[in-house]
Amino acid sequence: MKKRTLFCFSVMAVVGSMAYGQKADPVVEAIIKEATYHSQLEQLGHELLDVVGPRLVGSPQMKQAGDWAVKQYASWGIAAKTEQWGEWKGWERGITHVDMVEPWVKSLHGMQLAWSPSTAGKTVTAEAILLPELADSLAYQKWLPTVKGKFVLLSMLEPTGRPDDNWKDNATPESYKRMKIEREVQSVAWRERIRRTGYSSRTLPAVLEKAGALGILTSYWSKGFGANKIFGAYTEKVPSVDISLEDYGLLYRLAASGHKPKVSLRADSKTGGAVPTFNTIAEIKGSEKPDEYVILSAHFDSWDGGTGATDNGTGTLTMMEAMRILKKVYPNPKRTILVGHWGSEEQGLNGSRAFVEDHPEIVKNIQVVLNQDNGTGRVVNLSGQGFVDSYDYLGRWLASVPDSIRNEVKTTFPGTPGGGGSDYASFLAAGAPAFSLSSLSWSYGNYTWHTNLDTYDKIVFDDLRSNAILTAIMAYEASEDPEPTSKVKRQMPMTEGGKRQPWPAPRSPNRKGGGIE
Repeated sequence: MKKRTLFCFSVMAVVGSMAYGQKADPVVEAIIKEATYHSQLEQLGHELLDVVGPRLVGSPQMKQAGDWAVKQYASWGIAAKTEQWGEWKGWERGITHVDMVEPWVKSLHGMQLAWSPSTAGKTVTAEAILLPELADSLAYQKWLPTVKGKFVLLSMLEPTGRPDDNWKDNATPESYKRMKIEREVQSVAWRERIRRTGYSSRTLPAVLEKAGALGILTSYWSKGFGANKIFGAYTEKVPSVDISLEDYGLLYRLAASGHKPKVSLRADSKTGGAVPTFNTIAEIKGSEKPDEYVILSAHFDSWDGGTGATDNGTGTLTMMEAMRILKKVYPNPKRTILVGHWGSEEQGLNGSRAFVEDHPEIVKNIQVVLNQDNGTGRVVNLSGQGFVDSYDYLGRWLASVPDSIRNEVKTTFPGTPGGGGSDYASFLAAGAPAFSLSSLSWSYGNYTWHTNLDTYDKIVFDDLRSNAILTAIMAYEASEDPEPTSKVKRQMPMTEGGKRQPWPAPRSPNRKGGGIE
């Protein structure tokens, strides 16, 4: 409570300093006060992340999240809907229980990869074996029958479970250098081991399951204490399970030394047929220019190792809170303010690409797109994305933002258009002025991006409040701006081959995903 009170006092001090020597805008002041004293971010975060949970495309939780958001917007008097744009393979996560039962007993930290097949209600026990180091693909073909009835360990043994910064803080320079060399040598050797099979890390699991393996065990360490990245399975009949670095290393070392570890696995999950994929759209209709659009953008889907808190629960919460505030203090915008919560961003910006493809009448009249999608931190970077005049209108809108928030933001104009990475790129490719509100890291890459640790407790709500204020003020200013934004593009730089780089081209979405026919 004390920390929140101090935050409120500091924000109100900012409001006072803004008003001194310049005419205060009552809407801007109202935005700041509402975000400060009546924030709903914590409650929205609890409902979305703790109650609904992760939002893997094709999962029941994704549909539940869409229904929840529509209901939440309705409670604020904002029209909202879900809009189907395709289909995806349905899948529902169940309990994963994995134990080592020989040479001694230990419960292991592991979870199924997304879309992994189950063990069909049974507990399966078998030896865990290594992918061996053999001469070539012919040798691997001779070895292949030995995987029948076994679990196969298919990831490299990490030489250390300590992140690099922990080594830097404590190791001697010589020791740190030696660790880095050892890890690089092992990485190169493991890639060569995979290459010699004649397959890739993506295609090999299917080959092993066809040869009779009972399951694939991997460990995708995220280079942070306790953090593993959880992506999708490459098997269709047997389970694929990610094991924590610590427990995977135990199995690997036992198998390598000939002690034949045995693993017991029960993996419950449900695979369905094709289920709808959708975007969740809400809007506050414009009073003077209803056919021109200010778009707030954040993807709604997530991977499901954690609950998708910082990727992209935080972007979602920021945009929802901004919309709530705007509806309360600025209920009759000049231009329509639309929010898009996109589906299947994680598989290739599919939801936003579908929206761009399906709604040319909106895209041609976009005033601006403001997108947030890289963690819980306060916004610290804003690029002009290659629009020549972006410094003019973005600069004017930012001028209304409190100094304590605006001064954190480093701007780059005109910048270079982003070719992917998040949903603003879908609009950018269509020529619309779309911008990424890029955040301070908070160890995003190692600890929460696509990991099992991406959970509610990693959210920094003070930074989210700043982002909601920034977003709401910029949306307000964009709506009020008497002029439409310029869409003039910069001359793109030359490549090393002497050709001019192209502007990113629009791409169609995958409207039938996850392997459905």
